[in-house]
Amino acid sequence: MDILSIVLIIGGLCLFETITSIDNAIINAEVLSTMSERAKRWFLLWGLVFAVFAVRGLLPWLIVWLSAPSLGPIGALTATFSSDPLVIAAIEQSAPILLMGGGTFLIFLFFHWLFLEDKNFGLKGERFFSSKGVWFFAVVSIILAALVWVALDYNTMVAFGAVVGSTAFFIVHGFRQNAEQAEKKMLHGNMTDLSKIFYLEVIDATFSIDGVVGAFAFTMAVPLILIGNGLGAFVVRELTIRNVENIKKYLYLKNGAMYSIFFLGIIMIMDSFGIAIPFWVSPIITFGIVGFFFAKSIRAIPKSA
Repeated sequence: MDILSIVLIIGGLCLFETITSIDNAIINAEVLSTMSERAKRWFLLWGLVFAVFAVRGLLPWLIVWLSAPSLGPIGALTATFSSDPLVIAAIEQSAPILLMGGGTFLIFLFFHWLFLEDKNFGLKGERFFSSKGVWFFAVVSIILAALVWVALDYNTMVAFGAVVGSTAFFIVHGFRQNAEQAEKKMLHGNMTDLSKIFYLEVIDATFSIDGVVGAFAFTMAVPLILIGNGLGAFVVRELTIRNVENIKKYLYLKNGAMYSIFFLGIIMIMDSFGIAIPFWVSPIITFGIVGFFFAKSIRAIPKSA
């Protein structure tokens, strides 16, 4: 892998992690406004260390290790840079299962946003789908059934990966709903700063899963995921401190994040079926979609703003 490829992948990862964590930055800023200066400094320093290394670093490494236990902990970290034939064989065998699970997770995430979540309508059709929220469960059930049906003829373990991805989505969704309730308690209750820091870390971990799963559409190299997502986490912390109010003016950034998630999910599913997708496709799609919705957001800002 040459330097240009590495830079493109890391840049794509950083942008993807940033836009998928904007909601997280807004929550952090709102809760931090209710905390003491000492607690703010502690969270922004040690919280960043935890976010980068404990979540965005350990989670992708753990996912690769669980997907291919034969690699061992060190092999899972360096697998995609290894020339060992046994390591290469283990990655080739486990990658389709991981990609199918991640792709299913991302596709479900997109449709949940499209049907059920509040949003600024950026494209024609979004308002229609938002008014048909009950369709979400039918749509994702049909998608899961179709993926499993097709995958059974290809590889039964890939079919199982689709089920795992579906299961992971609903587990994470449950934690996320609990996190939203915890946010309301933090803003309107009498929780201590220590409790707020703890809940913020839990919320951050919940929101970071989208970025970690989507990272495998860019690369299977855990060190690159750590660098790219770590840079994204740093940007999110900077937004938390300085620019949250300005970021809120860009109405359609979340739309860009979710459409990126949709296309990355499709890429991962295609990869899981052995359809070769060039490494540069995921970063280019991410930059293109986010750029489109960023430009749309700028046009929507009132001239007096």
